Amino acid sequence: MFITVHGQRLFFDIVGEQLRIDGPRLIEKPTLIAMHGGPGFDHQRLRPDMDALADVAQILYLDHRGNGRSMPSDPATWTLAQWGDDVRAVCDQLGISRPIVFGNSFGGLVAMSYMIRHPGHPAGVILSSSGAWYDFDLIFDAFERRGGRPARIAAENFWRRQTPQDQAEYHRVCSPLYSTRPAADPHQAGRTILNPAMSRHFLQPGGELHRMDLRPALQSVDCPVLVIAGREDPITPPEFSSEIAAHLPAHNTALHLFDDCGHGPFRDAPDQVWSVVREWIAGLNSQ
Repeated sequence: MFITVHGQRLFFDIVGEQLRIDGPRLIEKPTLIAMHGGPGFDHQRLRPDMDALADVAQILYLDHRGNGRSMPSDPATWTLAQWGDDVRAVCDQLGISRPIVFGNSFGGLVAMSYMIRHPGHPAGVILSSSGAWYDFDLIFDAFERRGGRPARIAAENFWRRQTPQDQAEYHRVCSPLYSTRPAADPHQAGRTILNPAMSRHFLQPGGELHRMDLRPALQSVDCPVLVIAGREDPITPPEFSSEIAAHLPAHNTALHLFDDCGHGPFRDAPDQVWSVVREWIAGLNSQ
């Protein structure tokens, strides 16, 4: 399905009903907006993993502008501010109030932009394997711990140069180190649509990822936030998530770091991670 916001045609898909039948009653479930990583990927990077939550929430999967099926678009609009505003605009057009927003990796950056720019709008935000700014020395060290010197060199070349050869070597050497277990769905990556131009635009030296620092604005966030991460994640090391939590208001923030898990800890320990997420969502519903 498509929706047009701020002049851009965005793709979204929905898993699960909003009104659950319970005998004589209809029980309204919250809407959970699931936002993929990348940048450049589509929502398929979250499926079918997140479908497991469809019994407690209606899940709206969104392809960010310039990503996945939401192409083409103007590269001048590929900014965190615009992506964050798009989330609010999608909610306004579809009549979604008080959503729960889940952002994994790059999607977590968009979620932070959205909750900073639109206070009072989300019921809660879940930040998975993300960072408020990127300390590349920590990333290089983490890759070396996971994959030795070749992984460190591949990561350094990728982040400092971004030549096609660097990208290919990074994918070969470093991408397999993101998770601690084989993918539950071996076809997930093959179903994904990638926009390499979008990825280069945001990740290249001098791109917004290298310039951003969301930490100062996090202290003013007024909604509950759940921060989750894997302790073995080399691309967004757990220190990134601990720092996010430290800059958020303590009374509204929960941090969970999962042992023996990598990037997107729900991929490596789904039962454990989804149990924490379900409990947190239940707490929102009881407020």
